[in-house]
Amino acid sequence: MPKGPFNITKAVDAIRKAVRPFPKAALFELAEDGFGSPFEILVACLISIRTRDEVTIPTARRLFEVARTPAAISKLSQDEIDELIGACAFHHAKAKDIREIARRVETEHGGKLPCDAQVMTSFPGVGPKCANLALGIACGQSLIGVDIHVHRVTNRWGYVQEPTPEKTMATLESKLPKRYWIEINKLLVPFGKHICTGVLPKCSTCPVLSMCKQIGVAKHR
Repeated sequence: MPKGPFNITKAVDAIRKAVRPFPKAALFELAEDGFGSPFEILVACLISIRTRDEVTIPTARRLFEVARTPAAISKLSQDEIDELIGACAFHHAKAKDIREIARRVETEHGGKLPCDAQVMTSFPGVGPKCANLALGIACGQSLIGVDIHVHRVTNRWGYVQEPTPEKTMATLESKLPKRYWIEINKLLVPFGKHICTGVLPKCSTCPVLSMCKQIGVAKHR
């Protein structure tokens, strides 16, 4: 069946409805639960790297129950942080990075993480994805956080055709309407986890099937 042109406005409207029954993306859920400062979102994003949302959310909450400010976290030892975040992937390295970020925010920025991309990406372990998500969610800046779901789904649609998340982000910045820049991650994380899955996507019930080019899909449900 020939596909119609991809209409991002119709796609976003349809996906908003489709993901309502599913849990929210981890960082957005944590922000709604009150852990929404730039520092908290940045730390939670580090915890989320190579870690499922089902692990990220309780792990971040466990850390924040003990310490949730740069001052409090910088007073913990690396081993104490490591024990608190031990459920996530690469927790040893992340514990070291989180403590160093907290220390630098305290010593270099008066204990308050500024809404500044250059500052955030100067920290160990922080790349464009986490910086953009912290700036978007906590600071309200229009930036795109491209994780594996945003990268896979938008390329599968044929909306972008890029080999890496970094290049996908650049292309989305050039063509995705700015009003969707923050929301695209909020929508495509649950959409990519539960409908447009990496293996055997649920194309038969996908609300954007008529527009999706299904690039790279060999088998589906």
